[in-house]
Amino acid sequence: MTKKKKRKLTESTISPEEKSIKLGEVFSKGDTVTKLTFFVMGLNQIKNKQWVKGFTLLILEIAFIGWLLFSGISAFSLLSSLGPNKVKRTITDASGFPQTLQPDNSVLILLWGLIACLVVILFILLYWFNYRSNKHLYYLKREGKHIPTNKEELASLLDEKLYATLMAVPLIGVLAFTVLPTVYMISMAFTNYDRLHATAFSWTGFQAFANVLTGDLAGTFFPVLGWTLVWAIVATATTFLGGVLLALLIESTGIKFKGFWRTVFVIVFAVPQFVTLLMMAQFLDQQGALNGILMNLHLISNPINFIGAASDPMVARITVIFVNMWIGIPVSMLVSTAIIQNLPQDQIEAARIDGANSLNIFRSITFPQILFVMTPALIQQFIGNINNFNVIYLLTQGWPMNPNYQGAGSTDLLVTWLYNLVFGQTQRYNAAAVLGILIFIVNASISLVAYRRTNAFKEG
Repeated sequence: MTKKKKRKLTESTISPEEKSIKLGEVFSKGDTVTKLTFFVMGLNQIKNKQWVKGFTLLILEIAFIGWLLFSGISAFSLLSSLGPNKVKRTITDASGFPQTLQPDNSVLILLWGLIACLVVILFILLYWFNYRSNKHLYYLKREGKHIPTNKEELASLLDEKLYATLMAVPLIGVLAFTVLPTVYMISMAFTNYDRLHATAFSWTGFQAFANVLTGDLAGTFFPVLGWTLVWAIVATATTFLGGVLLALLIESTGIKFKGFWRTVFVIVFAVPQFVTLLMMAQFLDQQGALNGILMNLHLISNPINFIGAASDPMVARITVIFVNMWIGIPVSMLVSTAIIQNLPQDQIEAARIDGANSLNIFRSITFPQILFVMTPALIQQFIGNINNFNVIYLLTQGWPMNPNYQGAGSTDLLVTWLYNLVFGQTQRYNAAAVLGILIFIVNASISLVAYRRTNAFKEG
């Protein structure tokens, strides 16, 4: 590395002396331009010929002030009430003609209000960046060190500051398509946004949470939550154990054409899931192929309603678990096969010499090592089953309907019930937002507790 390169890298880092400089010192001991930069961003950078950084900061500050005056203040003022006009009304104008005033669109008001909050937060971060840059220039001047030129600043964006350049676009994408929609959804939970208040709604605090946890929806929420957890546990356990046993069977010494058998089961995984589920729904229908085969074999006298609207809830739940096994076992089989093929054979041979049979080897050596490697993946699969919208919706659509539930059936999970609340007849958007928050809390809590208890985490 050249001396010039070393010098640039050294000056780009923040020394302890620079960290110790306080804001008051920069403002009191800095020159006039340094002081003005606290109010007009970019001035000190422009003075030191860092044109791109200086003019970018200046233009962004002017744009922010202009936006705040012409749009931002209005967005903030409407955010508190989500619009003063809640109902359609007729007024008479100055000419004596009646005019109809539509209610305010609270959806857009809330959206623009949240965007305004995000813009202010981003401007605060931008101002902090301006302060850090101004402080760095003050320190370089005080110590008599080299001040990077505009060319050197731009070159650093492709060198020691490449991480910031590469992270800019993904960060904007995360803010626009993840953070903002998430905050928007959370905000909906604190309003009365539903079918009756589809255009104009108001803030209601925690009323929607009370309706879900203790109110009219509590009789649906807790039973559906219970079935969701049971489904996630059983679906995860059955696909995992089935995949491990299938992998062990294929890898057994006496099995020939191992590649062929693996390919057969991989085809099940390769077929798009929605195609498999729709075909299974037709296969399990009362007039479907399965009932036809069973009746032709005289095993049943009447068709079995596996997943219909009038089916038995227990039969429907067992059916979706078995169908999920058909879909999920090939995935576990592939992962288990890779682990089994890399197991230490010396341990297995030593166990056999000591007289251990195949069951003992599986219980003491094979299964613990498979479980150790796959535990993080099992936690992820468990969370995926909690949110497994496809299997339930495409196979049963939540049927059979339960008269004791509101907008949910006996096989509905929390995520499919959320879908029904949004697109069903009730259209209780605020309750759906509450469900989204509660699902996140359940997922995050289970993931954190389960992962921290795994050996992979303890030994990592």
